[in-house]
Amino acid sequence: MTRVLTPRPPRTAFVLSGGGNQGVAQVGMLRALVERGILPDVVVGTSVGALNGAAFAGSPGLERVDHLERVWTGLTSESVFPGGTLRRAWNLLRRDDHLIPDTGMRALIEGTLVPDTFEELAVPLRVVTADLSTGNELVFAAGPLRPALLASSALPGIFPPVPHGGGILVDGAVVNLVPISHALAGPVDRIFVLDVSDPMGDRPLRSPLDVVVRAMAISRDQRFDLELQWVPEDVELVVLPPPADDRDFFDFGGARELIDQALSLAHRALDDHEVRPNRQRLRRWWKRLRD
Repeated sequence: MTRVLTPRPPRTAFVLSGGGNQGVAQVGMLRALVERGILPDVVVGTSVGALNGAAFAGSPGLERVDHLERVWTGLTSESVFPGGTLRRAWNLLRRDDHLIPDTGMRALIEGTLVPDTFEELAVPLRVVTADLSTGNELVFAAGPLRPALLASSALPGIFPPVPHGGGILVDGAVVNLVPISHALAGPVDRIFVLDVSDPMGDRPLRSPLDVVVRAMAISRDQRFDLELQWVPEDVELVVLPPPADDRDFFDFGGARELIDQALSLAHRALDDHEVRPNRQRLRRWWKRLRD
């Protein structure tokens, strides 16, 4: 009797970094992965990556990528950051805890086909936030989804903190810009990182918010290095690079061009990864064959 060994498919995680308006590039990256038949068993996201990841996890496939592209190409500065300069100055003068109301972010979350709860998603999702009260990194994977997304995107000082889950929560990128380690919470064979963090990029500093974001990103750069070091040798890791983006933080123009550039770069990175000899990949294949 001959036993036929059929290897199980690799368990795959998508990790979507934070990056503000540069999150548009993750749409092109997602399209490249789906076009190659690569779908996640779990999605991990922080800040804008949590929002993109939640929208995609609801129904992974090209239709949801098309939807995300329509959302991003329709965004404007006023829709995401409502109120204008005078409103921001008034909030600063009256010593409020934020410069910009989160009404734009709430509307964005409502418009991205995100369900009410984590349990309604087709693929498990982990959303990273930071607790202002304790300094802890809080990760949500169950219960109400939209408050977790709002908290994960609440850039401190810009948007109001979000009371949720017993904490006072702000942008998850404060503590973990590229949360690779949370993809390792369950069994995983390969991790695709959709990285738009670009902490040391060439983007000009045109506004106070650009300075805040750059300073925070520099302080978090060492955490990204640690995240990479924590990945076991037997886990395949692929980091997809973002296109060059010199827009300021409030600028949502040129979305379609950036999506197309990200798509091309992602395909190139995946091609390079596939042709590169990788003994670890062969060992993993043999291990899956035996399992």
